[in-house]
Amino acid sequence: MAHEILILGGGGQVGTELARRAWGPGVAVHAPARAALDVTDEAAVAAAVAERPWRAVINTAAYTAVDKAEGEVGAAWRLNALAPAYLAAATARAGIPIVHVSTDYVFDGSGEGAYATDAPVRPTSVYGASKAAGELAVRTTNPRHAVVRTAWVVSPHRANFVKTMLRLAAERDRLTVVDDQRGCPTSAGDLAAALAAIALRLAEDPGAPAGTYHCVNAGATTWCGFARGIMAGAQARGARSVPVEPIPTSAFPTPARRPANSELSTETLTQAFGIVPRPWTAALDDILDQLIGPAKQA
Repeated sequence: MAHEILILGGGGQVGTELARRAWGPGVAVHAPARAALDVTDEAAVAAAVAERPWRAVINTAAYTAVDKAEGEVGAAWRLNALAPAYLAAATARAGIPIVHVSTDYVFDGSGEGAYATDAPVRPTSVYGASKAAGELAVRTTNPRHAVVRTAWVVSPHRANFVKTMLRLAAERDRLTVVDDQRGCPTSAGDLAAALAAIALRLAEDPGAPAGTYHCVNAGATTWCGFARGIMAGAQARGARSVPVEPIPTSAFPTPARRPANSELSTETLTQAFGIVPRPWTAALDDILDQLIGPAKQA
């Protein structure tokens, strides 16, 4: 019998990578469009989970407009807190494991070094608070769960920081980027591979470890450092590259407060599942290869 995996949020960066990846023989994935399944509708979620003998459910659906969430509190909480609660309840009733994606925004960013998975959550934004509530709903409702926090997700798909920097470089002679927020850039493709491995392990092994994990690419930088890496990669591929100048967060005010430190430790991910994330620089190279083309030979 094929392993049938249900993916929610299939239209986003991570969902796109999950749907297009090679899962291997005996695995079939289903990623219904948002119009086909409203994850904030409890009855619809229950019906979708009960529809087939799913081996696992992966939830990547989220309200991710961080600044907009400050003015759309109800919408953010419905998608980031209530929807995971509905999914956790439905999967628990069916005895199905759930893999739920969360965020570095559950932390306030005041810590030193990389956050461990058991560090206290102290969200400072509506987005972060709603995601923390979603985590709690999953943890307390379905014992067979993996909550996977990530950060700074980029890919060749949808809107993201890499594509924005390349677009702005084509329009401007220089870029100014915040240099006092630090974190770990993460490839949506690498994250999808980890989520797939975790979901299959939970599906096949009733004794597989449940818990909370962090999945980000290895290494940390600032947004300015990330932008400079993107520009260097563009230049190596013969695309337009412009200087990147550092600015403080205070020079670029936003409605939602960003964590100054978004570094996440992946130690428990490696211990539980043997997943060792590669450096973000290598992941960025793969993304730029898809967006621009391979680097020119020296």
